[in-house]
Amino acid sequence: MNRKVTVVGGAGNVGATVARAVAQKELADVVVVDIADTKAAGVALDIYQSCAIEGSAARVLGVGATDEGFAHTANSDVVVITSGMPRKPGMSRDDLLNVNYQIMQSVTAQVVKHSPNTIIVPVANPLDAMSQAVFRLSGFPRERVLGMAGVLDSARMRTFIAMELNVSVSDVTAFVLGGHGDTMVPLPRLSTVAGIPLTELVKMGKLSQARLDEICTRTANGGAEITKLVGTSAWYAPGASAGDMVEAILKDQKRIMPCSVFLQGEYGIHDLFVGVPVKVGARGVEEIVEVPLTEDEKAALHKSAGAVRERVDVIKV
Repeated sequence: MNRKVTVVGGAGNVGATVARAVAQKELADVVVVDIADTKAAGVALDIYQSCAIEGSAARVLGVGATDEGFAHTANSDVVVITSGMPRKPGMSRDDLLNVNYQIMQSVTAQVVKHSPNTIIVPVANPLDAMSQAVFRLSGFPRERVLGMAGVLDSARMRTFIAMELNVSVSDVTAFVLGGHGDTMVPLPRLSTVAGIPLTELVKMGKLSQARLDEICTRTANGGAEITKLVGTSAWYAPGASAGDMVEAILKDQKRIMPCSVFLQGEYGIHDLFVGVPVKVGARGVEEIVEVPLTEDEKAALHKSAGAVRERVDVIKV
């Protein structure tokens, strides 16, 4: 195996979940990088040993976040950046803005130095602003920086719909646009159960409008709900979401996935990272898919983009 994925912040909960997903699926060899160098080594060794059980030939190495450590990441195909302070109860994504921006500055410099042709998947919050920071700091073309957000938000919405209707989540699709935060835009009109739009299920009496509204609100607050219950940010679903994106890139799957990408006029939004449907393949962002929206949906998306722009302006990226 000669493909390589680096997970920066890989000794943390989200990072370790990403590293485990990539290694156990035998997508690539994995380098776990973290300022907690001994923990990185231990997490990597644990994942490596699990590969023997899963039948994966992937190799896993854990290193510190030093020049020497990052040297092991050279020529990575994909770099997932999970570094950053996690949320605590009562803490918003915006509270993390400045501290995580400083982390992005140091991490991105190392990534560019050692893997100038890689594709970067930022995961740290506030997601859209951090993705824009990495994009500006790296100097990469927009196709090679795509933030993990919509895959997670859509998964949360799919789960809540499946729970409400008592159906398999595999039969549910969900469509979520906008920034990864409280202003995200779940779109029931384009979300389905066995191909039937949620709006039609409301008309059929299978789902009340009130419950649908509650599901949309719960989706937007999905991260805060986990944080309140657990005491820190979620990690299994975010880690699995990033792993899904890595798989789409390495296998050149051409999957349509909601990701935070740099828009240059699409959806009427300019020079800003916002979550939209994207074709994801070996080149990263292979196409930004523009879906016709109603006037209300457009207004909600632009409101969400406005919230993202406020954060971006704070760190001047």
